[in-house]
Parts: sequence; C-alpha cells; structure tokens
Amino acid sequence: MPQNFNLQPQFVKETPDGDDHERDICSHCGFIDYRNPKIVVGSVLTFSRSVLLCRRAIEPRSGYWTLPAGYLEIGESVEEGARREAWEEARVRPSLERVLAIYSVPRISQVQIMFRGRVGSAECSPGPESREVDFFDWSDIPWPDLAFPTVGWALRHFKESEGASDFAPYSNPVEGL
Repeated sequence: MPQNFNLQPQFVKETPDGDDHERDICSHCGFIDYRNPKIVVGSVLTFSRSVLLCRRAIEPRSGYWTLPAGYLEIGESVEEGARREAWEEARVRPSLERVLAIYSVPRISQVQIMFRGRVGSAECSPGPESREVDFFDWSDIPWPDLAFPTVGWALRHFKESEGASDFAPYSNPVEGL
C-alpha cells in the first residue's frame, strides 16, 4: 500500500562543500536553492535620430519614462528578450545592433543588459505595461521624469557612442548605485 507523504521542504542555511557562500539547503533531500541576480534586458531604440521612451503604467515608478526593458524569461537569449520587451511595451519590432551597456544593480540584485537598436518606422503604441510611448529628440527627453538611474545612464552612453562602430560595452558610471 503506497504511503501518502506530505513532505514540505525545510531549508537550513549552510555552506555546501566546495562553496564559499551560505545557501538554503533542503534538509530532506539536499537540494541547494541558489539565489542569483535577475537579468533585465532592454534597448535604446531610435527612428530618424529620435529615441523611443515608454511611460510606465505599472509600479515601481508608474508614470515615469523608461526604455523598453524587462526581465529575461527562461529559455530566451538576451537578444530575444530585448526584442520581446520592445514589442510588449511599445509594439515595435526592433533591429538590434549591438550591446550598448551592462549595468550591475546589486542593491536590487539585477544585471541589466542594454542594446542599441533601430525601428523601421515611428509607428508605436503602448502595450499593457506602458501608459504612453513616444519618440523624443535628444533635447526633448524628459530627464527629470526618467524612472530609474540606469535609464539615464543608457541614454547618455548611447549619445556618447553615437557614430562609433567599435566600443566596449559601457558599465556603471563611477558614482554607481
């Protein structure tokens, strides 16, 4: 007769053999729950020298402007994720050119990978996570209303790299987070 086990995992904090970080380990089966940073992918997209921004419709920072970006899904490449986020947030299908920057945001356990890219037309519309989307000339970017520091970094790094065909991906500015 089969027994009905209602086994609930019970985690203990220990340092596994060969590791140097304390981890959550199941005391029943030995499963190690590795907690790793989240990967965010996004892009600075242009059409005719204007930059696409999305006004957030969700928290955090609802109502503030951001780049099309979000969490990478399981099984996606970083390029696929950046393209998907552009569609989900602004209903555009970008052509990605190259990695613009890789930012570390340890305070919230994120690694952000931002691409440079283009879209073929100014046609865009808000997806479910955007209240509004629009293309901005550089002088019209709403700098005080950007949602996150990394949005400003990516825009400035985009401008700095304009016209350059060969550059290493940018990273956090010296002041960091």
